[in-house]
Amino acid sequence: MPKLDHLRPSGLHHNPAYSHVVTASGARTIYISGQVSTDEEGRIVGEGDIAAQTTQVMHNLGLALKAAGASYSNIVKITTFVVNYKPELRPIIGKARSAFFEGMEPPASTLVGVSALAAPEWLIEIEAIAVAD
Repeated sequence: MPKLDHLRPSGLHHNPAYSHVVTASGARTIYISGQVSTDEEGRIVGEGDIAAQTTQVMHNLGLALKAAGASYSNIVKITTFVVNYKPELRPIIGKARSAFFEGMEPPASTLVGVSALAAPEWLIEIEAIAVAD
């Protein structure tokens, strides 16, 4: 099992939704491309619904992790790209995403607002870095 330390640096606000710093030691680093809200057939899931799309994206991340012999607990960093981001979207995305990290320390995280993704139906894309043995 890899060793992950979720640090809480003094002077930085502790936010339960993400960790400011995660150190990782393990035998393998897993880089997962940005996942979007499509099913196995490439069909959009949750068109126009940021919560539904976030849930599908996280599900897709789980499938990618499983293929690499890892799980959500192995994720050390995620980057989230949101089309036409507004602050009122953050709690919606956070609620959908946090269900996948329930009972564990969340990874380091960055959220980036973008004007568009590769397909116009996609509202959110999440990439991840994980460490596993």
